[in-house]
Amino acid sequence: MAYVPGVALLVALVAGCSAGSDADDPAADSKPGSPTVTAAPPGKYRTLPESCRAVPLSTLKDLLPGAAGLPEDQQEKVYEGTAAVTYDTDRKVGCRWKSDAPDASRNLSIDFERVVSYDPAVSDDDRARDVYAKQQDAAALPTTSAGATPSETPSGSASASPGGTPSGSPGGSSSASPSADPSGSTTGADPDEDLRPRLLDELGDAAFLDDALTRAGSTAQLRTVSVVFRTSNVIVTVHYTEQPARATEVPDSRELQEKAQALARKLDEALSD
Repeated sequence: MAYVPGVALLVALVAGCSAGSDADDPAADSKPGSPTVTAAPPGKYRTLPESCRAVPLSTLKDLLPGAAGLPEDQQEKVYEGTAAVTYDTDRKVGCRWKSDAPDASRNLSIDFERVVSYDPAVSDDDRARDVYAKQQDAAALPTTSAGATPSETPSGSASASPGGTPSGSPGGSSSASPSADPSGSTTGADPDEDLRPRLLDELGDAAFLDDALTRAGSTAQLRTVSVVFRTSNVIVTVHYTEQPARATEVPDSRELQEKAQALARKLDEALSD
């Protein structure tokens, strides 16, 4: 048997291990100057507010006037609201309120959705922008004089509303401007004020308002004003509804729109704090 000096054997073993390491190391085959993928930045918001406490009590009293005539314990129950059923409070939360009065009932709901992109190449903001744009397109806002309703998209391009027709309610019924009320009344609106469904300025990063007049059952008329806005990677939806007790009465579009917008701006300010 040939004799291998200990030092020579050790050198051979070290050389073999070094060669094997280079072969198994992926970095050894990487080419200089290969592009690296940078993950898109996360969204501004990592959590959502507690929805049933997001609306100030003074605002709830204004939006739900029917509760003022109730006993104190019942008033507190109305103002507490009912949390929406959700299975991931980090991604979506909401709350509902309702008040009944002899002359009319009013309903209020708010929803917060935090959009998260699971694609490292797409930011949370871009993903939220896409989700919001689909909601705006689904509302089918009336077209502008140029024949198109701007829609927020990741590329910043404009898209036309489907069919170019007035928006529908969540149930698919048509929206109505004040002049289109069955009673023929403008419900006290300024004739120079455009109360049709439309885009809103100075609310979040993008916002729109929808206004739908429908019939509840065979008589009562129901008006629902919806305000939807996006701020960074959070989308907020406000629904404010009035149903008068008398079938001949048409809910005032301007009042509901003003109050729904005022609430949406409060929610936007609270998110920004």
